Amino acid sequence: MLIAAMSLGALVGLTLALTGAGGGILAVPLLVFSLHLGLAESAPVGLLAVGLASAVGAALGLREGRVRYRAAMVIGGAGMLLAPLGVWLAQRVPNGPLTLVFALVLGWSAWGMYQRSRATPSARTTRLAQPPCVRNPCTGRFIWTRPCSMVMASTGMVSGMLSGLLGVGGGFVIVPALTRYSDLGADSVVSTSLAVIALVSVSGVASATAHGSMPWSIAWPFAVGAMVALLAGRRLAGRFSGPTLQRCFAMLSAVVSLMLLARGVMAVSA
Repeated sequence: MLIAAMSLGALVGLTLALTGAGGGILAVPLLVFSLHLGLAESAPVGLLAVGLASAVGAALGLREGRVRYRAAMVIGGAGMLLAPLGVWLAQRVPNGPLTLVFALVLGWSAWGMYQRSRATPSARTTRLAQPPCVRNPCTGRFIWTRPCSMVMASTGMVSGMLSGLLGVGGGFVIVPALTRYSDLGADSVVSTSLAVIALVSVSGVASATAHGSMPWSIAWPFAVGAMVALLAGRRLAGRFSGPTLQRCFAMLSAVVSLMLLARGVMAVSA
């Protein structure tokens, strides 16, 4: 069980390193199908692993000057408020319907990533012509207007709720939002996303621990595997094509989504 948990965590960490998103949404299906945990049990384990791995990646990004820490605090702060509510709901929603919700979220994420991977380089960013969050050309810091604050906070609320409810990091929400609604470059988007995931995960993991729903014997080796793989994956990230990685991950996510959908339907019908 120990080796299996570490190996599965390594897959999650590698995905985070290469894509900046998707690690959390892959963690829970791996635990469900490989270790035969229920979704409510898998969610906090996945959140712990993704949170710790993201914290390592965010610390490295902060050292390299790529994390927009004020934006991360706004998004992460809003997410931390909603994550406990998601955990509370996860303990009360039956496993079948919860699995169906996860399958639909995963399918939506897969479709969005596949569409972005097929776009032309100029269209791939899907950035608005005048994004609400832009940086001061002199200081490099965001100009905090009301529309920018609202976009950042609402992004955090959505990612926080999904983190608590499904055990996902929320990177598949945060990365497209920062790309579309800000003028950040790709490296800064990924690093800031990792910082947000780390913050939101603290709230979700603490809430799950308080509810007594964290299986620590599986959670720690899974998390360690994710952190080690994330550090190794950062060295490999530059050797692979971003769109190709996105396309492969999207197709894998689509297959897993269909498997979860079938599992959820059977659970609801039973």
